[in-house]
Amino acid sequence: MNLIDIYIQEVTRRLPEKSRDDIALELRSTIEDMLPENYAEKEVKEVLGNLGNPASLASEYSDRPMYLIGPRYFDTYMTLLKIVIPIVAILAFLVIVVENVISYSGEEDIVNGIINVIILILGHGIWGMFSAAMETFFWITLVFAILERKDTSKSKSPLTQGWTEWTPDDLKSISLISKEKKISTGDIFGHLLWIAIFISVYFNAGHLLGVYEKVQGKIELITPTFNQEVLHSYWLIVIVALIIEIAFVFYKLILRQWTSKLAIMNTVRNIVSTIVFIIVISNDQLINEEFYMYLEDLWQLSFELKNLFIIILIVFWSFLSILDIVQGFRKANTK
Repeated sequence: MNLIDIYIQEVTRRLPEKSRDDIALELRSTIEDMLPENYAEKEVKEVLGNLGNPASLASEYSDRPMYLIGPRYFDTYMTLLKIVIPIVAILAFLVIVVENVISYSGEEDIVNGIINVIILILGHGIWGMFSAAMETFFWITLVFAILERKDTSKSKSPLTQGWTEWTPDDLKSISLISKEKKISTGDIFGHLLWIAIFISVYFNAGHLLGVYEKVQGKIELITPTFNQEVLHSYWLIVIVALIIEIAFVFYKLILRQWTSKLAIMNTVRNIVSTIVFIIVISNDQLINEEFYMYLEDLWQLSFELKNLFIIILIVFWSFLSILDIVQGFRKANTK
């Protein structure tokens, strides 16, 4: 068995065909120069061992990378995957939530209806998130694989997130993150879950919220709390508030820490949501009159108490918003 010929074959078969013969001659000459005049198999094995794995040696001869994503782009590639894939997966999940909840008619038994919607959301949602994540992974990997093969520089030094060579000056733009400043994954997903719940309730309040009674063995909605037509009349400003809310969550996902800019954005989204809440809740036609009559019979409420209840809701919402704004700036200014 000629180990030298086999080794050369294992190297050159990984190279472009047009350069195989020249590299085979060069490699054979290198190996023979490293061997003594009367060599034995032991010396051949030692020389080949020093040259290393044929695949590794082939990568040194090759004018193209022998890997999909190399060290120069790998850190940037992984960072982008960690940012983009969760965003795409979450968006896919939210779309499925909206589709299934809006399509809920409320005609079936409320318990069975909600269970069916939850099953659809979990089944379609998980599959939708997985499909979106896989597709995103494919396209990002393809782009970086092309970049890897089009890069004419010989440097193997990893690029920074700014697509430049790393220097010690890059450390100046990075700050130590305290525990209070950090934004956890649970916080982000909890916020998104709240948005999904709000969307579900807003577009189906007439089917979900109100007075339930057992009728012929089934739990049915007898008196809805809200007038759905009035709620839908505010859809434009509600959508604007939701877009700001979702943008805020994604900004948190990218930054992963509280900053002054994030605190300012938190202030803006709280102000917008408070204004929208006040506009909607102040409409006299928002609450179903039959629901008010039910409460009056149950708790002997008067018209004055009804107005007081709305004022209390506005004050409570405003208090929570101010508290959230203050907390945001406190976290952003924590050392």
